[in-house]
Amino acid sequence: MKRMSILKRLETARSGVAAVEMALGLPVVLMLGMWGAELGSLAITHMRISQLAMQIADNGSRIGDVSMLEALKIYESDINDILAGANVQSGNLDLFEHGRVVISSLEVVPTTEDTQYIHWQRCKGKRDYQSTYGPEGTGTDGSLEGMGPAGEEVAAAKDDAVIFVEIEYAYQPLISDTFVGDPVIRTTATFNVRDDRDLSQIYQRSATEPDTVARCNVYDGFS
Repeated sequence: MKRMSILKRLETARSGVAAVEMALGLPVVLMLGMWGAELGSLAITHMRISQLAMQIADNGSRIGDVSMLEALKIYESDINDILAGANVQSGNLDLFEHGRVVISSLEVVPTTEDTQYIHWQRCKGKRDYQSTYGPEGTGTDGSLEGMGPAGEEVAAAKDDAVIFVEIEYAYQPLISDTFVGDPVIRTTATFNVRDDRDLSQIYQRSATEPDTVARCNVYDGFS
């Protein structure tokens, strides 16, 4: 009788229902919450990488010595400063550890009216990535329509330049790559050069102590 009484009380007991429901439902709620947090983090990272590309292109369009007498010269140190600034701005994204930045100067081939080519190109970052549009010098044979998506290419005007920036970045998960896989973020940005610029070359400020050139065959970050 005592055993039957205990079984009857267990059958009608409801005091543990909430605990059981929580035990069953909590893992699902946690998984959904973590998935949402990871998606939110991915969206924010997309936005930050896009903003970095715009910042680099904008700064690249503004650099140059201030002069009222001649076209503005740009220097290797100017390019390095832009990249260093992007490194600081990227913060915990560690842009140059997990990604790569390519800066190209799109111009018109001298002695032609509108033939587009990549006059110079500078790169920084440890990720194995090269420009989608080719290396420095691409287009001298007339093969380059411009830079950008097919049918929407940007092109430089004669005696002017367009700074075109490409970034490829391997997303670093907030929680785990289980939720979003291993996405790679790619973005571009472009700005016309703002002032009359000396387009002949990128200069060195000192011939005896030249600044480092951010060459595109070097894959490094900031130490």
